[in-house]
Amino acid sequence: MDQLIELFTVVGLGLTLMLPLANPLTSMTLLLSLGRHIPLQERNRQINQAAIYVVMIMLVTYFAGQWVMHSFGISIPGLRIAGGLIVAFIGFTMLFPTQDTNDMPEAEANADALAQRKAVNIAFVPLALPGTAGPGTIAFIISATATMQSDAVHYSTLTLILAPIIVFLLLGLLFWVCLRSANSINKFLGEGGVQAIARVMGFLLVCMGIQFVINGILEIITQHGAPVI
Repeated sequence: MDQLIELFTVVGLGLTLMLPLANPLTSMTLLLSLGRHIPLQERNRQINQAAIYVVMIMLVTYFAGQWVMHSFGISIPGLRIAGGLIVAFIGFTMLFPTQDTNDMPEAEANADALAQRKAVNIAFVPLALPGTAGPGTIAFIISATATMQSDAVHYSTLTLILAPIIVFLLLGLLFWVCLRSANSINKFLGEGGVQAIARVMGFLLVCMGIQFVINGILEIITQHGAPVI
């Protein structure tokens, strides 16, 4: 029973922390922009593919991310600081947008292809990556993995294995629902509503990013035994 409570607690925490970062609304906006010329049946097929891609990217990052870091000699504090800067930058761009989704390089390439009536698949790029499972999401997953597996935090093996899988599956499901309901959500919230939610999530991302940087700096100070003022 205690393990189940711990599992549900970690899953709830994971969803709360990752939802502003993954932000399916970004991919929903991209779909409304780039998918308007794609036939409905083909668009639904690509949405299904994109949801699978999002879950797979997150799973591979969680289970193999630290191995990649060790291969390239990247430290956990370095990852936290770099990831924090990326997350904060994404948050600032959501708070103060200076470009349209069509100005994204990934979106531009697909928009050009659509304009020329080519059969283009937007499931992986830009819907899954960088739309939802972008650099900030990847950096956060690796950093969170190191925290969960550290000696300072004690979680059962069951929680360490199942909680991330459940979180990623739920995020993939939410991503799928948002994209399949993109037109309805856009009509219900309106352009202003979507932008308001994006700005709230952007503010949360800035706060999270700054905290990542602080944690990384404190970890460096602790590792080198310097006094914390």
